[in-house]
Amino acid sequence: MKFLDIDSPFMRVLSRIADLMILNLLTLLFLIIPFTGGASLTAMHYVLLKMVRDEDSYIVRGFWKSFKENLKQATILWIIVLVVAGIIGMDYYLLLFSQGSFPFFYRYILIAMTVLLYMVFLYIFPLQSKFVNPIRQTLKNSLLIAFLGLPRTIGMVVVTLIPWVLLYFFDFRVMMILMLFGLTAPGYVCALLYNKLFARFEPEPEPELSEEEELARAIRKLDEE
Repeated sequence: MKFLDIDSPFMRVLSRIADLMILNLLTLLFLIIPFTGGASLTAMHYVLLKMVRDEDSYIVRGFWKSFKENLKQATILWIIVLVVAGIIGMDYYLLLFSQGSFPFFYRYILIAMTVLLYMVFLYIFPLQSKFVNPIRQTLKNSLLIAFLGLPRTIGMVVVTLIPWVLLYFFDFRVMMILMLFGLTAPGYVCALLYNKLFARFEPEPEPELSEEEELARAIRKLDEE
């Protein structure tokens, strides 16, 4: 039957689902290891963007390549994210359980800060996977792109919160689904959203040259030397 042909739409969908499942398990494996969460998320987004752009990429090989290349910087970014999340979490704890009184508007400021920081977080590791920048510049770019692509950013916020909503309402009954697709399914949709946005900041690819043009360029370089 034609729908079982390897190039049929049905088989391509099945292949993509299998790729997302394998990538999710890989990401989870390194996400639970202390201090490698940042490199794991960076590698995940590296592979997801290639999948969205239909670029040839082996899941495990591509993941491992990006993981090794970004391990140091992504780990520092991950520690920064954890520290900021810890501070925000402590603020919520004090707000809920402290006997002291806080101004009524404090909770709204805290919620607004949480939303803003989460929007920035969504871009940190995708940017790390695609662009070579110092840590400070990556954080700055994450903030700028979060606002520059605001409609997309809101979509990314909604999509990435869906697994948590499912977990809240269905408890552990959805745990197996989340273990297989809880990171990569929302991440794939996010990659679809930020793909064109990232493309605006990527250098234009050089046009392919004919053999005569390549020879002429080589001669010009020799003359310049």
